[in-house]
Amino acid sequence: MVDRNKCITCGGCVNICPVGAISIVNGKAQIDPKKCVKCGGCMNFCPMQAIDIYKEETPSKKK
Repeated sequence: MVDRNKCITCGGCVNICPVGAISIVNGKAQIDPKKCVKCGGCMNFCPMQAIDIYKEETPSKKK
């Protein structure tokens, strides 16, 4: 759901989610799939296009 490599942790998705399904975990946005109603608000809002509610989470790349 969230491409953690693209997420810049702006927090906009957390604020726009109408059901509180998004939180910041370990410095990146994370969506609780049990709460998500797939409204698409976060996907449309994200300036980095880091969210796709139809895909699985992408783990961060190790450096």
